[in-house]
Amino acid sequence: MNTFNTNEMAQQFDNMFMAPARAYMALSIDYSEKMLNAQLDASKAYTDTGIAQMRQIMNVKDAEGLRSYMESQQKVAKDLAERAKGDADKVVSLQQDFIQKSQKITEENVKQAQSAVSNISKTA
Repeated sequence: MNTFNTNEMAQQFDNMFMAPARAYMALSIDYSEKMLNAQLDASKAYTDTGIAQMRQIMNVKDAEGLRSYMESQQKVAKDLAERAKGDADKVVSLQQDFIQKSQKITEENVKQAQSAVSNISKTA
């Protein structure tokens, strides 16, 4: 009977502390991976745009080429602004998702704790 109680206590400890900690850690790792990938994607897009702009300016040979390049900068600026807005929206969405899932883990843990306390009270 003593072994049963020890096993039961170990299971309760796992259910109350370790399982929620593992769930939160898995959520944190997933969130970190998604944020890192979003940052890498954004960084690559901005770098590619910068390199493309450097290549374009290198091809300017005369006043007409410079005028054409300068006119194209309005589109580049607009595209970059749209990209930045999209990147910001993505980060906000990832943060909101993380917060919602964290709250769900916390609520489930509280329910389990309340249930465990209720069961202990009934057996006492």
